[in-house]
Amino acid sequence: MNKTLFERLGGRNGISKIVDDTVENHMNNPAVNARFMPFKEKPEQLAIIKSHTVDFFSAGSGGPNDYKGKDMVTAHTGMNISHAEYMHVMDDIVMALDKNNIDEDSKKDVLSILWSLKGMMIGK
Repeated sequence: MNKTLFERLGGRNGISKIVDDTVENHMNNPAVNARFMPFKEKPEQLAIIKSHTVDFFSAGSGGPNDYKGKDMVTAHTGMNISHAEYMHVMDDIVMALDKNNIDEDSKKDVLSILWSLKGMMIGK
């Protein structure tokens, strides 16, 4: 029997680790860290963002829970994310997947999901 992407990413705990590592990568990436560094001073708000991200990706990868947060357009409206920033964010996510020893097929599945969301975030 084939495992869901959720299972291949290590379930909710695995996705939480990937999100933590991704946010750390964003904070260290000079191309996007200006968007993330202010959250170092707001740990409660950062925890909420991380939790929503885990919920979103858990639901979207075949996990058992529904996502109840904002849709991607609403969540990113006013941010005016550039194509270059989006590509840097994707690179940061791939680095987090590598750090967590995610297999190549699962990484491709994650990238496919991220690519499908691009139009909902860029330039909004």
